[in-house]
Amino acid sequence: MSDPQLRRDQPGGDEPGRDQAPEDVSADVPDELPADLDMSAFVGPYVFPNNSRRRVPGVLYLLIAALLVALWALAGDSPLVNDGYLLAAGLLVVAGCYSLASGWNLDVDERDALVAATAEVGFAVGHASAQMGWRGLLSRPTWRILLYSAENPPTRRGLVLVDGVDGSVIDRIVEANPEDWSELLHEPTRPG
Repeated sequence: MSDPQLRRDQPGGDEPGRDQAPEDVSADVPDELPADLDMSAFVGPYVFPNNSRRRVPGVLYLLIAALLVALWALAGDSPLVNDGYLLAAGLLVVAGCYSLASGWNLDVDERDALVAATAEVGFAVGHASAQMGWRGLLSRPTWRILLYSAENPPTRRGLVLVDGVDGSVIDRIVEANPEDWSELLHEPTRPG
């Protein structure tokens, strides 16, 4: 039994520590929150990115298209430049114009949309949430505001769509709250 392969397969062979239990590494890792949930690092409210940022790539697409047309016109007889430059320039012009047209300025933030939605539903609002969406071919920004009445449990709920550019109410749905919250209302019994 002098074969090293056989000795490694046996307990207590050549590999040191093979039969030992792995160390508990959880003692070395501190319990901490992820950076995005750490309130001590909070620097201010979240600001939703403005759709007007789409205009920057739109301008870049148009500039690159102009450069491609200029290269095609100046070096048209070169073996490195062909009509594909014109095709690429045409596609970049379409993409650039679309980016410029869909680069709406988001003038209404979620607080303004919540105020408009609260005025529209006709009941005192308890909990509410806002979500940004886009509508139409030109991606007009639209706030979707979900609101619950202030009672516990809420008896009414509403969904209001508020235009993100001019703050007008696009549509609203208000109804009795069909959700059953009865299990959430019972307090757990405490051991006495």
